Amino acid sequence: MKVHNVEMVISAVRPDQYPEDGYPEFALAGRSNVGKSSFINRMIGRKALARISSKPGKTQTLNFYKIEEQLFFVDVPGYGYAKVSKREREAWGKMIERYFTGREPLKAVVQIIDIRHEPTTDDCMMYDFLKHYNIPVIIIATKADKIPKGKWDKHKKIVRQGLDMDPNDPLIVFSSEKGLGYDEAWAEIEKRM
Repeated sequence: MKVHNVEMVISAVRPDQYPEDGYPEFALAGRSNVGKSSFINRMIGRKALARISSKPGKTQTLNFYKIEEQLFFVDVPGYGYAKVSKREREAWGKMIERYFTGREPLKAVVQIIDIRHEPTTDDCMMYDFLKHYNIPVIIIATKADKIPKGKWDKHKKIVRQGLDMDPNDPLIVFSSEKGLGYDEAWAEIEKRM
């Protein structure tokens, strides 16, 4: 998809704040600081629409980005971040769960994993949660530019085994820096629109 028009529509915390346009929605989930904002910015061809921070836990709301009047990317708070209070983490968890399990326009969750490392316990819990609720998932293995191309297959296998992935779920090797995986990621998203 060629992206020309992108609009940050709302930062929502409750269902009554969600947009009512009816466009297909794709939620972006991942560990804090895994590169969700970099992924969004690469996918929409912007330098800094989604704010990138070196501090984990920056996203605390559901941020709805309208793309080409056709779909929404929904950036959700990163999971696994320990430096916020337990109460805050529980509140985020409830907000995300309510969105994931009750939002009709949600077509898939794009789960972002760092290809350099074995999936964390939190990555596995998120994937299991999505599978339990039959929510389609697209795995993006980001930061691929940080490892040699010859090791990608080995790392993909580690991700697949670590998550105990359904063989039908796509796993896309991605680099926000180099644009690697951009076309494949858009193809998976467009297929579900």
